Amino acid sequence: MRISSLVRCLLAACLVLPLALPALAVVPGDIAPPWSGVDLISEQEYSFPEVLDDKPAVLIFWATWCPYCKAFMPYAEKIQRDYAEQGVQIITFNTKERGRGDPEAYARSLGYPLIAIGEADAIGDDYDIPFIPGLLVVDGDGVIAYRRRSTNLPAGRTVSQQWDAEVRAVLDELTR
Repeated sequence: MRISSLVRCLLAACLVLPLALPALAVVPGDIAPPWSGVDLISEQEYSFPEVLDDKPAVLIFWATWCPYCKAFMPYAEKIQRDYAEQGVQIITFNTKERGRGDPEAYARSLGYPLIAIGEADAIGDDYDIPFIPGLLVVDGDGVIAYRRRSTNLPAGRTVSQQWDAEVRAVLDELTR
């Protein structure tokens, strides 16, 4: 009798546990949620997925205070330059800023073509971005092709090189 009770409890836990675990809003293979926002630099309004123009894009959720974000942004510049002929865009979202910095000044200081959507906390929530940088690649149809995972590596060159290689591998596949 004890064994069958134990089996019933285990089966019940297997059925209930997945409902209790949080699910990511978007994972590779999902269509990314639509959004609209104003660029910090040009003040132009953009809407997703229209902004894609049938081309892949790298989506980066960042804050001025984030050392991981600052370490990755030079790699994003190189990605932008290397994939510009294929129409790949860098679309960034200032999120989790908490009033600590000047997002417009930071975006301008990067000095390369990108879209920098300001006050993007709601967009980050829709994409379930629990930590920054949130880093995704979408194909020209707005389907998530890559989403970076959490890391225990310290901010800096090593982790940025890893993310750069992962993003480039996906972009190479999408731009063939």
